[in-house]
Amino acid sequence: MSKQIAILGSTGSIGVQALEVIAANKDLYEVNLLTANNQWEKLAEQARTFEPDAVVIANKEHYTKLKEALADLPIKVYAGSEAINQCVENPNIDIVLTALVGFSGLAPTIHAIKTNKVIALANKETLVVAGELINRLALQFQTPIIPVDSEHSAIFQCLVGEVGNNIEKLLLTASGGPFRNSTLKELKSVTKNDALKHPNWNMGAKITIDSASMMNKGFEVIEAKWLFNIDIDRIEVLVHPQSVIHSMVQFEDGAVKAQLGVPDMKVPIQYAFSFPDRLKSNFERLDFSKYNTLTFEKPDMEKFRNLAFAYNASKTSGNMPCILNAANEIVVSAFLHDRIGFLEMSDIIEEIMMNSEVIKQPTLEDYFETDRLIRIKTNELINNKYR
Repeated sequence: MSKQIAILGSTGSIGVQALEVIAANKDLYEVNLLTANNQWEKLAEQARTFEPDAVVIANKEHYTKLKEALADLPIKVYAGSEAINQCVENPNIDIVLTALVGFSGLAPTIHAIKTNKVIALANKETLVVAGELINRLALQFQTPIIPVDSEHSAIFQCLVGEVGNNIEKLLLTASGGPFRNSTLKELKSVTKNDALKHPNWNMGAKITIDSASMMNKGFEVIEAKWLFNIDIDRIEVLVHPQSVIHSMVQFEDGAVKAQLGVPDMKVPIQYAFSFPDRLKSNFERLDFSKYNTLTFEKPDMEKFRNLAFAYNASKTSGNMPCILNAANEIVVSAFLHDRIGFLEMSDIIEEIMMNSEVIKQPTLEDYFETDRLIRIKTNELINNKYR
């Protein structure tokens, strides 16, 4: 029997590559559900190719157009975020790939966990915002969470076969982004076009900006804390410009294991689908003769303050990581719309974090209310101070 897969965010970079993996392994996987936020035409095209049981367009304004585009096919068409939550509960679905961007991935992930789907997690914000809650639910419902982010997949792969062996620290690698060697003075005049030119990875706009500001790496630190049950102070970030070593694990005997490969997300996606097996693929192989030098350096947390904010938010705990994430989603959108500068993103996040109420033991409702209020508060700050 083929495994039935739901792809939440199928029109994004991760979703598109996941469909490539499925297309290359048609005897093993079938698409059951596809969802998108706004790209209804691309979603319709994917639906015609893979013929899932259902599709969901989150933005209800596109429902009629999508419905008409698929009228000749026996595919169920739904709209709205609540429809995504309901569709992931389909008992026929085996694996849910959560590739939605930002806070929107939280609710459907919870619904999938409660119905015992395997979670292939590519939405880091789910664990950033509510890691303690997600881990508690995953334990309660005996639901496996397999990381898809290249860094966390690397750590996950390094830990296979190491049950009972204590971890001394995790080493998360970072490319350093397009501004690794830029000065603060130069960063003041950075444009969105500059920031969208990632040196190694092809990603969506939001994640690319997060990578340029190193917020993405900060989120990955928090995510690693919850995925691997390790104290935040034992997670170290190393800037590795070549992006060949995706991350490493150092054990208490001093041994270090690393996972290497070309910068290609199809490898961790396929591994999440096939775990514990490895499938043969035609993905590009790593040619070591092209990488005769691998370099590492410590990140500059004074220049890239977002990374420091993430460590601080995790140590404060409670709803502070949720505050961090909500403020970041708003400032990234503002930067992409030319409303604020690159460095002002961090200025605004810092001000929001310093002036927001911390709830030490938040409920799910607290997370949603925090997210709502911080978005309002951040927008108001931008409108009043950064016009």
